[in-house]
Amino acid sequence: DLFDNTLIPEIKSWADRAERSADVASAVYYLVLAIGSQSEDQQMATTYFLRGKHLALSALGGNLSVGTVQSFLLTTLYMLRSCQINGAYLFFGIAARAAYAIGLHRTEVNSRFGPAIHIRRDRLWKSVRVLDLYLSQSMGRPPAAADPDCTVSYHAPLADGSGGEEYDLLNASVQIFTLIEGIIWEVYSRRKISLHLTEGISRQLREWSAKWLPALLRAQTQTDEADRSGACQVLASYYYGVMLISRPFLMYELCKRLPDSSRAGMGMRTGTGTGTETSSASSSSGRAKLANACIDAATLLIGLISEYTSTGTSDRRMPVIVSWLFASSLVVGVGLLGGFGRSLEKSARLSEAALEHFAQHDAHAAQYARIAASLRVCAISYLERRDAEERSRIAEDSTQLFGLLPRQQQQQQQQQQQQQQQQQQSQSQSHSHSHSPSSEVGERRNAAGTTADRLPSFEQMRRQTESGGRGPWEDHAAGPFGDFDPAIFSFGSETTPQTEFPPLQGDAGHYNSAADQVFGAMNLFPLLDGNGHIDLAHLL
Repeated sequence: DLFDNTLIPEIKSWADRAERSADVASAVYYLVLAIGSQSEDQQMATTYFLRGKHLALSALGGNLSVGTVQSFLLTTLYMLRSCQINGAYLFFGIAARAAYAIGLHRTEVNSRFGPAIHIRRDRLWKSVRVLDLYLSQSMGRPPAAADPDCTVSYHAPLADGSGGEEYDLLNASVQIFTLIEGIIWEVYSRRKISLHLTEGISRQLREWSAKWLPALLRAQTQTDEADRSGACQVLASYYYGVMLISRPFLMYELCKRLPDSSRAGMGMRTGTGTGTETSSASSSSGRAKLANACIDAATLLIGLISEYTSTGTSDRRMPVIVSWLFASSLVVGVGLLGGFGRSLEKSARLSEAALEHFAQHDAHAAQYARIAASLRVCAISYLERRDAEERSRIAEDSTQLFGLLPRQQQQQQQQQQQQQQQQQQSQSQSHSHSHSPSSEVGERRNAAGTTADRLPSFEQMRRQTESGGRGPWEDHAAGPFGDFDPAIFSFGSETTPQTEFPPLQGDAGHYNSAADQVFGAMNLFPLLDGNGHIDLAHLL
């Protein structure tokens, strides 16, 4: 999307020259060759990159042009693919300032250069926005290219007036990244969320899904690897957006499910439950279903990328996919730890395998794979220990009835249980002195298990969409949150229910005032007040 179809002929003509000029065009060509060589010959790629970066920096003293923006965007991409994220963020700042300097963000300026160049400059600005939003969201840093003064449209309506939109991966990508930006601003920056606010954001996700999901699913069957790769990255970003809006509710449910001893060791508030009881009221609550929706989105994302990597893709340097895949591996790991279903272990292993696939050329993916594996092992160990303790309590009851165990062994087990209880009580008391109990967390309820064991495979979901049949979630009743259903995020449904809730629009002040007036808003960032906070900042 940085270039049109004249790029390859131009590079061939440039390569055939006896002498190549040291200008910004040469810098662009060197950087294109560098990125293309990264997966084949790293030494050659480094040589091209150093030459192209030197020419790009040298050209900054002259007149800025589209080539200046392209050269520094390519520098950013190369460094991202090489796991040099801080350098990438630095060079992208130059690209963003150069784009503003030549007016790429104003479509009326772009239109002065004729129809062809107008389209090219508009698309270049969209590429700037996508890369900017990815960097800011993945690194937790402020964006460098904001939208308030932008007049470039991110939509391309069909000429027939049907309300549809032309299939364009760039437009789909910038739209979903803009939605994710809104989620971060409305939820994570304010550190407050409610079911009412979540419904407003989910409506925008449903609208995006209705426009783009069927076409993106069909694109996964294409033989063109570039189309498949682009569609896969856009779909992964959509699933990541769903995880992002529902992840606070997952953390809330996890906090309620953990027993007192485990939560005390993690610095969480303690309650009265054991972490094993089940409550039908909790299973029907909106918070519990949103927690399950977060796990479902992570499972779908893992299935999507696992299917993509199984086809033997040649490119193993994909920062967007690696970032969102790691986020999904953490979600399924936490879901496994919280008892949302042992079937999540399969998804956890698939995410590790996919990360290891990219780890051959991506140091970050290798580190993420180790973290995901460690979380899975810890979760399984905890579940096995919890099950063993439960069986031990049951065996004690059976012994009291029939004397199944010798009296001496029974006394030893009782002493061990008493010691464990005393340790748990001492930990609970030490935390209760420094933390005041919370009414929200004090209610020990075990929400319903995840729907991961009944999720359709990615291939089944795509076939249902192509055949025009009903999606896997369309049989559920629609409702704002009284009878909440995961279909609110339209994971695999082409026709989704629309609720009458206004989308989030307007400036930051409007967002803030609207969120403050939401009835029943809860401070879930962290969940508790005082020093017993669950700090979610590291999960942003």
